[in-house]
Amino acid sequence: MNRTCLCIEEGLSLTCHCVDVPVSQREMLCSGKNTNKELRIMGDTDRQKTLLERSQIFRDIHGHNKRYILLLGNAGMGKTTLIKKLFLDWSTDCIPQFDFVFVLDKKALFLTRPCYSLQTLLLNLSSFVPPCLDPDAVYAQILAASKRVLLIFDGFEELRDYEILIQTQDRDLMTSLQKDSKAGMFTVRQLYSAILQRALLPDCTLLLTSRPRGAASQLLRRVNSILEVCGFSTSDIETYLSRYFTDPVLRASALDCLKNSSYLHLLCWNPGLCRLVCMVLEHSKTLGAPPRTLTELCHQVLCLKLEKSKMETQVQTQTSLPSVKGNQSLSNIQTQIRPDARRRRQRARKNQTKEKNEMEQEERRSVGQEACGVEEKNFMDQLSSLAWETVKANSSILPTGHTLSAKFKDFALRTRLICSHPLRKEPVVPKAKEEEAGRDNPDKKAGDENQNKKGIRGRKAFENVNPSDDCVLFWANPFLQSYLAGVHLSLSRNVSERHFLQALPALSGPKGRRRHQIEEQGLTQRFAVSLLFHNRTLLQRLLSFTKTSFKNTVSKQTLVAKQLQGLLYGDLSPAQILEVCHCMHEASTTYGEGNRGSCSAQLVSHMVENLPAFLSFCGIPLRPPDVFTVKYILEKGGAQGRGFRLDLEDTGIQVSGLRSVVGLNNIKTYRACVADVIALWEQLEESGEEELLQQAVSRLELYPLKITQVCHVEHLAKLVDIHVHKRLSDSCTQSDSILAEGVPAIRELRKLEFELGPDRGPLGLPRLWELLPGLMNLQHLDLENNKIGDGGSEMLANTLITLPSLEILNLSQNCIGDRGVKNLAPALKSLPKLHSLSLYSNMISDEGAEKLASVLPLMASLTDLDVKYNKLTDVGAISLGASLRNCRNIKTLRMWNQCIPYGVFERLKQQDSRILWH
Repeated sequence: MNRTCLCIEEGLSLTCHCVDVPVSQREMLCSGKNTNKELRIMGDTDRQKTLLERSQIFRDIHGHNKRYILLLGNAGMGKTTLIKKLFLDWSTDCIPQFDFVFVLDKKALFLTRPCYSLQTLLLNLSSFVPPCLDPDAVYAQILAASKRVLLIFDGFEELRDYEILIQTQDRDLMTSLQKDSKAGMFTVRQLYSAILQRALLPDCTLLLTSRPRGAASQLLRRVNSILEVCGFSTSDIETYLSRYFTDPVLRASALDCLKNSSYLHLLCWNPGLCRLVCMVLEHSKTLGAPPRTLTELCHQVLCLKLEKSKMETQVQTQTSLPSVKGNQSLSNIQTQIRPDARRRRQRARKNQTKEKNEMEQEERRSVGQEACGVEEKNFMDQLSSLAWETVKANSSILPTGHTLSAKFKDFALRTRLICSHPLRKEPVVPKAKEEEAGRDNPDKKAGDENQNKKGIRGRKAFENVNPSDDCVLFWANPFLQSYLAGVHLSLSRNVSERHFLQALPALSGPKGRRRHQIEEQGLTQRFAVSLLFHNRTLLQRLLSFTKTSFKNTVSKQTLVAKQLQGLLYGDLSPAQILEVCHCMHEASTTYGEGNRGSCSAQLVSHMVENLPAFLSFCGIPLRPPDVFTVKYILEKGGAQGRGFRLDLEDTGIQVSGLRSVVGLNNIKTYRACVADVIALWEQLEESGEEELLQQAVSRLELYPLKITQVCHVEHLAKLVDIHVHKRLSDSCTQSDSILAEGVPAIRELRKLEFELGPDRGPLGLPRLWELLPGLMNLQHLDLENNKIGDGGSEMLANTLITLPSLEILNLSQNCIGDRGVKNLAPALKSLPKLHSLSLYSNMISDEGAEKLASVLPLMASLTDLDVKYNKLTDVGAISLGASLRNCRNIKTLRMWNQCIPYGVFERLKQQDSRILWH
């Protein structure tokens, strides 16, 4: 098992070429009435605090074991590599809490016959497991100590794949699975479902890997830990290059190239892309200029793979050609009379024969190469078509319905674009060994015969699996899969303009498909647009260009240009804007030719002219290459005199990326995670970059501010502290002049919405009471549904007197009773500008209503009061109605609830029209 896990791919070893990266602990947020859980996007600073090493994956902060773990990571981030490392750790006793570890791959779902049991699934179909000499004894140990079993599900591209498996299964099926899990009468899908639903091995630990795309509310409700694989840091990239390039000269050249190409360096954040970048840099002398886009990177990698495959084929061809020396007859070498003349004649004939053979061999080689070139392009056509088919199906596995020729399979496997995953079979014990075992142990033989009779149908079916199920073909690299799919869409004459446009949802505008795009479809979209503007000569290796295909490509290019020019960018979602930015960057930076380059430049110019002044990427993860692309478009806008306001909240942007964007001259304001903003300021102060620090401080915008996570309260408190003390830290004074008047964003903060909810609200309220006095200009404070209660109202009252600018106060649904109103009343009458007060749906009864009525005349600026759905009766309602006569400024009083008699309320309404139902 150790040896099996050590190999990553050809020429790369897990111990020599792998860099250990941590995983981050993701948090879930509950939303909706059904407590649906969704993933929270953390800021860079918070993410650094949640990093875990491999040894910590199976334990939480309290030391308890985790039983249902979800491991997330985009394509190429190294989920499978991490699993192999976990296997190696286990094989060296570094994970002592598990006696058994099994990897269950999604590809096994292609075994659809009902002939498997839990035993055969674990001991015969799981990855990396060596042959088992005594499966029955091992299986008995697994069942006896399932708490010490780790099951890892790998190869699932989307969370939705798990959602399908955890759908409620037939009750009789689950009963039979639990009753006799050794019976070979179930499909792999049924066994997977039973494990995920805890019907089988309920006490085992489950580790599920997936990409962070797709709805998975049911799955998220089951898991108790969510982890995400982190990308490479700058030091990780250098470490990887030092291990990949053993030659110091090559290593230095590669590092210099990355320093000169910031986009390539940022692509290396993804370990899978870092591997492709290294492959290209390794052959930079033959490839020429380094790639400037992801399209060019994948194109060069593909050319390298094809060239390597071609060289291997030529070597095989040369070894199969007849040797000239081997065909020479030894009988010609004679020593007779007149030996000198004979030697001269022999030498002349030998030279003629050699020249003739060399000419024939060269002719044969050139004809073979020409035929091979045509055949290779045909195979590439077929591969690109299959790539698009699998991308559409959201799968890396080639469909089984196609009949693939042996030559095509050989080409696909030889180029290593496609890999083969063997599906293991149960080894059949030879009859001689069975008879020998029966002679040695007659009792065991009798027992085996009974067992065979019991499950003979399942065992025979299992041993005679369809030969087509021997292996599954799948794409070796998701980026090359998407690239070839883009080649098919853009360059194939079999794709009509209508189907081409349907494959580009980002270009269809706000009325396009709302379905969330998977990663490969987004990449394919970028490649498809970029290839339309690519140098046609460079693409000749992939497809043969005819006049028809050339016209088709030009027609699609015109169609894309028309679609892009017709987009209403103000109506696009943040995800669509980001995708269009990627398409523009790929198309305009790719090596084009003639009018293609100028056309793409015109499209970029048109885009930056029509982008909205306020650009929001809120809720969309921005990884380093995404930030580079956004910056590229913003710089183009700056060159045309456009200024932008940026919303980068809930994007997870790294502090380094935030720095690169905030420093642009055409950025007017920006919003981002407050903790990351403070971290950026501290870095700039430490490095002495006062001008950039001045820009970062003055451009920050907070208004309006929503607090949706407990950590947001801490971040805001730290920012308020900087504002009050007018410095970033006590040790440094370089920012004193910049912060002489505090933080402009805090001074201009007018509205604060505290939306933690009743469960998390009490956790953040104490810190909120401490920071509110620093928000002197706050006008709107929304504290609805945070379970303040009577105890919290006293702290709130002490805080309110420090907010002289407050105009709107929302205290709805906060469990505030009579005691709370008594605490709040003195503070409320001290607010000179308060014009709207909501105490909707609290627990105020008559006593509290009377207290509120006593201070109403003293609240001179109040115009709207809402006390609906409290517990006051007619007594409290009459008190408020009587007080209302002395409050000429109040325009509306809403106080209806079921405890007030209908007649009393109607009479009060007739007496004063300002009293309303709703």
